[in-house]
Amino acid sequence: KRQVNALMSLLRRYLRTEIDRMMHNQVRVIAIGDVARLPSSVRGELESAIERTRHNDKLTVGLCVSYGGREDIVQATRQLARRVAAGRLAPDDIDETAISGALGTASLPDPDLLIRTSGEMRISNFYLWQLAYTEIFVTEALWPDFREAEYVAALAAFQRRERRFGRVLE
Repeated sequence: KRQVNALMSLLRRYLRTEIDRMMHNQVRVIAIGDVARLPSSVRGELESAIERTRHNDKLTVGLCVSYGGREDIVQATRQLARRVAAGRLAPDDIDETAISGALGTASLPDPDLLIRTSGEMRISNFYLWQLAYTEIFVTEALWPDFREAEYVAALAAFQRRERRFGRVLE
């Protein structure tokens, strides 16, 4: 509980202190996850940031808050099932595109790179569907200590990768 409260405090402070910079740099903020579970003060700051930045179009920052990959897939499945039950969707029309479109991340492209801090070798219920063809970079740096040097190292490693998206080399 203490750790979650500290993270919520950091999120709230970040949203307050960075909003002018986000506006200046045309950064749009969106939330992915169950925002209703957030403390009201944090939810208010987040909703305000989303509203203020909604027309920004240079970069989108998707904040995964109270998010779980399995829950995202369950919610998407329920959404598609309701459409089938209402006669708006045929079961045979459920494909990868339909599922992707029902996820909380439908407005975002799948990530090209996942940077995993703390040396952890797991994805921890994060973007289970979306990470299918994502390159993963693991760093020993802890999240609070992750800085530009680690970011540049991750990008350099990514540039050396050969992206195949499931294809086999000939």
